[in-house]
Amino acid sequence: MHLVFMGVSGSGKSTVARAVGERLGWELAEGDDFHPPENVAKMAEGTPLTDADRWGWLESLAAWTAERDARGEPTIITCSALRRTYRDVLRRGGEGTFFVHATGDKHLILDRMNAREHFMPPSLLESQLDTLEPLQPGEEGMDVDPALPVDRLAALVLARLDLA
Repeated sequence: MHLVFMGVSGSGKSTVARAVGERLGWELAEGDDFHPPENVAKMAEGTPLTDADRWGWLESLAAWTAERDARGEPTIITCSALRRTYRDVLRRGGEGTFFVHATGDKHLILDRMNAREHFMPPSLLESQLDTLEPLQPGEEGMDVDPALPVDRLAALVLARLDLA
């Protein structure tokens, strides 16, 4: 099984992914760490990424998952995965890919972005929300509300996947 914690920047996907990863003992890859320096610089300057900017990044995350899938190892990754076509790339990493979409109140997310140090400035939240395509029929996954306590979110994910 491969879990992808997705959502806009500041939605809490990394926090929940770490909590689930600690409970399961699965290897976790932080999607931000896979961005090439050009992407990080572009976002830090307040310029939204284009599809062309994202393809290599998404492919590297899928390759990371595929390496572990070939060894029979489950994984967890964090990735905005804003569009279905992006999620299609991530699914190439292995069968059993399941998306956990941290989606909630825009103002809560903006407050979180303003309170942290990160290369993604709060000014890019709108462009991410404009790009976001929620999980669609036929996509294995679930939505979670980042306003809930992290322990509760982790428990919900584990229960949904019968991994509690």
